[in-house]
Amino acid sequence: MPSSTSRRTVIKTGAVFLALGMTSCTAVPAPSPSSGSPSTTAAPEPSATFNFGTAAQPLGLDPALSSDVESQRITRQILEGLVGVDQVTGKPTPQLATEWTESNEGRSYTFKLRTDVMFQDGTPFNADAVCTNFNRWFAFSPDIRRQAPGSSFKGVFKAHSDEPELSIFKSCTAESPDTVRIDLTQRFTAFLQALTLPAFAIASPAALAAGTADVLDQNRGGQPVSGFGTNPVGTGPFRLASWDEGSVTLATNTSYWGERGQIATINFVAYDHPQARLQALLDGKIDGYDAVTVGNFDQLVKRGKQIVQRDPFSVMYVGINQDIPVLKNLKVRQAIEMAIDKETLIRRFFIDNTAKATQFVPPKISGFNNDAPALGHDPAKAKEYLEEGGYAGEELKFYYPLNVTRPYLPTPEKVYAEISRQLTAVGLNIRPVPVDWADGYLQKVQSPGDHALHLLGWNGSYSDADNFVGPLFGEKNGEFGYHDPQVFSKINRARGLPEGEERDEQYHTINAQIAATVPAVPVAFPISALALSDRVLSYPASPVLNEVFTKVQLKP
Repeated sequence: MPSSTSRRTVIKTGAVFLALGMTSCTAVPAPSPSSGSPSTTAAPEPSATFNFGTAAQPLGLDPALSSDVESQRITRQILEGLVGVDQVTGKPTPQLATEWTESNEGRSYTFKLRTDVMFQDGTPFNADAVCTNFNRWFAFSPDIRRQAPGSSFKGVFKAHSDEPELSIFKSCTAESPDTVRIDLTQRFTAFLQALTLPAFAIASPAALAAGTADVLDQNRGGQPVSGFGTNPVGTGPFRLASWDEGSVTLATNTSYWGERGQIATINFVAYDHPQARLQALLDGKIDGYDAVTVGNFDQLVKRGKQIVQRDPFSVMYVGINQDIPVLKNLKVRQAIEMAIDKETLIRRFFIDNTAKATQFVPPKISGFNNDAPALGHDPAKAKEYLEEGGYAGEELKFYYPLNVTRPYLPTPEKVYAEISRQLTAVGLNIRPVPVDWADGYLQKVQSPGDHALHLLGWNGSYSDADNFVGPLFGEKNGEFGYHDPQVFSKINRARGLPEGEERDEQYHTINAQIAATVPAVPVAFPISALALSDRVLSYPASPVLNEVFTKVQLKP
């Protein structure tokens, strides 16, 4: 790999942030024209076409039900939420809400809504539309949640309407066309940050009804989707023009309330192999692509291409399913951790400055525990622990994805091969189970099943420790079969504590307890990077991937 010196000649620093200890905003003013509201002088009509290479096709375009990176990359252009993310500080910023106030000891939030905003189908955005969306998410049935494990509502608000006593969400009230109040059952410190998730973007109620959004009777990439999930309608700067087998095309929303930028047409073109994305950039077929791999890096540097790196805001891990009998034994899980040589994996397969992980909260987030227990790489002791744990050579199915690149997992097949070699070396009986990403890999490893081990990661969406430990370990799920009522209770308590030392200490304790019981093995906090053509003057790189293409600046 090139030295850091050679990289500095070609790498451009993206607009990166990791907001630490973000607090709730009260009476936040509307943004200035420079931050996205219409300016007094007419901007030129968008006319450019921008071609962007992606690592996979989206799994669905209903952001409430599809949480994979490629789906969210597209839905961020089409739909918007009440609250946005400041590109510099990472703090919540006005979007469809121009200001908000907090009351009732953090259990009520009143939002003043932007007026004269229309959905892309010509229907009005207002408080009733906001409540239609919140009430829809709250009412998701157990069947929808089973079909769409990418739903984020439960991970954030703890429960749906079938268990109202467990839910943090209480109600949504339209006080007037431009004023809406959200009531919570308890204080939730990261509520505003959570609203920046693509999952809480506001969709057109008319389009939700027309697309029977809660009937998942179609299929994309092995994932059930609704008619709305193939034709989303929001208030964003771009609307869906087409979605075919290899690409998604968006067109500028001519009635958009904010600045529309330079781009009239976006073509998201899927290339499932890193070399294919690189070659498309070199051939001028695309203007940029995400998920630069170690192998690509050298070639991009030699060709003088722009590389924009994001600060680490994801964690790559080996999942362990405790519903598999032999993996209920702590000694066996600890042996798996000790068998994995994280430093070798990072050196061989991740971009320089990727950090080794011993927990699931990245280092720059409040609540990161500097003293989280780690067993380290110790193959000899791993063999001892397997014997002490009574492991008798039981076959362990190890799932890993094919034909995909994720921000946290640049080359899955190579990473799997090395980890499998390391596990086999200490005496584990590994059976490879490769699954094409487009054949429902996420569904298979996040649902109850026969996966003993699997490769996956978590890409943070907002800057709070709860965003990492809550969705993964806040309750028992089909991915890990992990059940620790004490940790569940501590996570629930921590999310309601105000910012400060007590909250940080609670997350330190949570991280330590999770690390000690090894429900999964965190491997790395990866650096992710994009490659751009010389046509691109600037790109709004964001650790939480909040990258809206109105902010892309192109050469004239």
